Amino acid sequence: MKSEDVKSGIERAPHRSLLRALGLNTESFQKPFIGIVNSFTEVVPGHIHLRQISEAVKEGINAAGGVGFEFNTIAVCDGIAMNHAGMKYSLPSREIIANTVEIMAMAHAFDGLVFIPNCDKVVPGMLMAACRLNIPSIFVSGGPMLAGRLRKNDQVSCVDLNSVFEAVGQVAKGQMTEEELLELEKVACPGCGSCAGMFTANTMNCLTEALGMALSGNGTIPAVDSRRTQLAKKAGQQIMHLIKDNTRPKDIITPDAIYNAFSLDVALGGSTNSVLHVMAVAHEAGADFSLEQINRISDCTPNLCKLRPSGPYHIENLDQAGGIGSVLKELKPWLKNDAQTVSGKTIGQLADDAPKADNKVIRFASNPYSPKGGLAILFGNLAPNGSVVKRSAVAPEMMVHRGPARIFDSEELATKAIMGGKINPGDVLVIRYEGPKGGPGMREMLTPTSLLAGMGLDKEVALITDGRFSGATRGAAMGHVSPEAAAHGPIAALQDGDMINIDIHNYKLSVELSDEQIQKRLANVPVFEPKIKNGYLKYYTENVTSASTGAVFKD
Repeated sequence: MKSEDVKSGIERAPHRSLLRALGLNTESFQKPFIGIVNSFTEVVPGHIHLRQISEAVKEGINAAGGVGFEFNTIAVCDGIAMNHAGMKYSLPSREIIANTVEIMAMAHAFDGLVFIPNCDKVVPGMLMAACRLNIPSIFVSGGPMLAGRLRKNDQVSCVDLNSVFEAVGQVAKGQMTEEELLELEKVACPGCGSCAGMFTANTMNCLTEALGMALSGNGTIPAVDSRRTQLAKKAGQQIMHLIKDNTRPKDIITPDAIYNAFSLDVALGGSTNSVLHVMAVAHEAGADFSLEQINRISDCTPNLCKLRPSGPYHIENLDQAGGIGSVLKELKPWLKNDAQTVSGKTIGQLADDAPKADNKVIRFASNPYSPKGGLAILFGNLAPNGSVVKRSAVAPEMMVHRGPARIFDSEELATKAIMGGKINPGDVLVIRYEGPKGGPGMREMLTPTSLLAGMGLDKEVALITDGRFSGATRGAAMGHVSPEAAAHGPIAALQDGDMINIDIHNYKLSVELSDEQIQKRLANVPVFEPKIKNGYLKYYTENVTSASTGAVFKD
């Protein structure tokens, strides 16, 4: 066992002495040491209950003959960090999380790891660490939040955090009062868990099942459901089997597993951030995968779900309809069914075990919302290295759009223009210098997209950016434009009034300029001057790569 490095031989007597100070005894030294990677924090609703999950994991480990040691990582709440300087730190926290786990696992010689993430950057950060360390590992998330209930005129509607963001736009347009906004604010987030729609956190927790790194139910069992605690205990027991069989993350996260993850992603209509994160996980796993492959998957994989923000259903409804297993059952003809999972079964066997879809929350494959999947990667002279859009959340009339560019060099400037009523139907908002280097940190643009949706402009106005979008974003929103403006990408050459062409059907994003015109303009664009010149974000700016490669650090 790897833990022999800290517990065996006379030269390890000092180490054992310190371990005895933790309450271990001689018998403990004969058992595998399991690290419990907990992202508990009191400032993130998705993580406030993770101590309970950790205790259940520990019970499972102890019952199966191991010794569990809990340690913590950081976690950023994207909703709280949104639309201010805090969002610059959200994506960069992913690398810190991966590094933190690496440090703790290597320093203390754990034989296996149980990861307890829940929110946006924590899931991929932990997946990256699992691949990097490549010791037996399993994931169990904290689970999704229930939808809130809003009573109005004797009618009750289901609401969530995105409802509040969009309501701000309605207030700005005079379609809702501040008193009504306050009532919504009070009920939208009713308790612990990751925000209730198919936003980034829940997308990633669902994809962890398809990647093979979590047991069935991980993505959809609500945070407050006792089945979540049972699942955590089972994960604690299962890590012992993984250690016995020496099953490691790189045995599971293969190109086939990445393929399955994106197949599930496009069927669910998941967050565009999944592209950024799964590509980063593939990089750590050494699983070669290109953006073009995502389009090939999306071209042949049906879109089976319309979950918030794309439709009316929340994650609790997906769970009641059979969960991810039932989606995989419908997708079985499109999956790499022999891919292994931490359960000991293949992904195809798990699909066979799942209940039949309900043909409502989860459509039958013979009756999809669309024959093509929910994500698309757009290419063209404006995005030579790609750009991503959640096409399942785009209105049909905006799938093809031509309009004049309205240029903003920051999210704040764009938000001010939207709030001031200065955006016209047909416009294409361009928010640049918000990429990995330019932001720095590639901020999410939930505020401007929610304002547009709340004002009813999401069916008339497109938005493109070298930044990224929240999983709660809907509308014709193209993010991750690569190369970014800070790297002298074509988006830096745009000027107000340039005609932008968007053709999601044919995966095209272009500007009506010749290559010569673009290069001539770029020659006159000043060299990018980093906005932050100290601290971690300075280091991040100097080392982060393009969004097209997952915004990982330079090798």
